[in-house]
Amino acid sequence: MDKIAVLIPCYNESKTIAKVIRDFRKEFPEASIYVYDNNSTDETDRIAKENGAIVRYERKQGKGNVIRRMFREIDAECYIMVDGDDTYPADCAKEMVRKVFEENSDMVIGDRLSSTYFKENKRPFHNVGNILVRKSINLLFKANIKDMMTGYRAFSYEFVKTFPVLSNGFEIETEMSIHAAEMGMQIDNVVIEYRDRPEGSESKLNTFRDGFRVLRMIVHLFRNYKPLSFFSLIAFVLSAVSIGFFVPVLFEFFRTGMVGRFPTLIVCSFVLIAAILSVFTGLILSSIVHKNRQEFEEKLRNAYDRKQMLMKKK
Repeated sequence: MDKIAVLIPCYNESKTIAKVIRDFRKEFPEASIYVYDNNSTDETDRIAKENGAIVRYERKQGKGNVIRRMFREIDAECYIMVDGDDTYPADCAKEMVRKVFEENSDMVIGDRLSSTYFKENKRPFHNVGNILVRKSINLLFKANIKDMMTGYRAFSYEFVKTFPVLSNGFEIETEMSIHAAEMGMQIDNVVIEYRDRPEGSESKLNTFRDGFRVLRMIVHLFRNYKPLSFFSLIAFVLSAVSIGFFVPVLFEFFRTGMVGRFPTLIVCSFVLIAAILSVFTGLILSSIVHKNRQEFEEKLRNAYDRKQMLMKKK
């Protein structure tokens, strides 16, 4: 079991991976540095090996798939996850690691948005997307996460071994943030300096395609983690539509004593029934979510016991 494991998911980062490995080796000489190559077509894996990293491979394309394999294969007391594009300074990780070891943090966020991100990042739609995602998740899940989509994080063993990876792509960071917030895990923010990619290094993030995936993931997890709120919102909309179309029918009945628009009345009735069913659906799923949280607490205890056992074997 490693004391500190540096996890670097990579896809075509031959221009920067050597510097990233050297920087983290300098800051954490005792750490094991793992580079997971995700079907790179350049020399990323060769360069990583030459610079002393442990290189492994994930053939299924997508950052979420890479992280799933990393979390499954590596045991460590503390994990540092960082992109291989040299946009995150290694020296900021010391404070993140300290919080995991000394303050029992489960996930430490490398907060770019509170420092240099908006000045360094030359993609305006990325900036808008980061703000939108941060505000929407903090509102829906009552969290205080400063940077939802940062690729620079530190984790405890318990988080890594109990986190169910559902995403395949770049929406994985959003999924991590929501999971930690909803499961009541300790989340801390550390402000980091951010620098844009060096010249010649290209981002693999597509603003609109991956942005849509992130928004879809937010809705998906909101439904899964807060079903009563989700289906109550649907019930409210359906009820408003039903009442809105029913009111003119009711006024006509009071005025004439007759119902002249039976089709409208029938549709309003069915829409109202659908609203009622939505509420009951939310109540049933909410009970299931509560049961799942109880099971998750048991998984946390099992992960803690396993970590203690592995530490004794070192």
